Amino acid sequence: MTRFLACVLIGASLSAPAWADDLLKSEDGQYSLEQWNCFSGEPIADVAAVWTIDKDEVLTCAGLPRGYLYTKKKYTNFTLKLQWRWPPESTPGKGGVLCRMTGEHQVWPKSLEAQINVGSEGDFVGLVGFVLDGPADRLTKMDHEQFGKLTFLAKRKPLAKPAGQWNDYEIQVNGDKATLRLNGQVVNEATGCDVVAGPILLTSENDRIQFRNLELTNLDD
Repeated sequence: MTRFLACVLIGASLSAPAWADDLLKSEDGQYSLEQWNCFSGEPIADVAAVWTIDKDEVLTCAGLPRGYLYTKKKYTNFTLKLQWRWPPESTPGKGGVLCRMTGEHQVWPKSLEAQINVGSEGDFVGLVGFVLDGPADRLTKMDHEQFGKLTFLAKRKPLAKPAGQWNDYEIQVNGDKATLRLNGQVVNEATGCDVVAGPILLTSENDRIQFRNLELTNLDD
């Protein structure tokens, strides 16, 4: 092999995209919740009473009781791409994607949240003392009686679509930095984040919400 050809092949291998796992697929290629566990703030007889996957590979959350799905694996550095929407003819409400969760399961646990609440889509929230930082003009801190220390980093601008339309989220958490893209544009960047391994969560917060195309690239692989 010539030196030129070897360099080309090495360069190609280094630039090739990392493999992205479909978080809604089981090992046999079927769509299921095999990669997830469920926590609920109230007893439930069956996960399917809250979370279901239909023939179109759409994950629907009924909204009640409050709680979340969480990945069986823990991740520190990753890129998560997904789509979410409020179902057609529904009223937009509350939801979120949480990551780097540590501590006990509760509503809500210590973690970094990429907010989906209507009007707050694109915000970052540090829950129960999760540390993050950002520009002072968009940063708010408070003590909450139930949820402990909260840190809010507001989005740069609103980009969410109306109910019935799919929104694209790309959440990259790498080292102490977190970047959130909404519908193709960077809407938030947090720095000084706690660097810990933890599961990824999809919340159930009283309102119907749908997810699809959950693809995760583990940057530690």
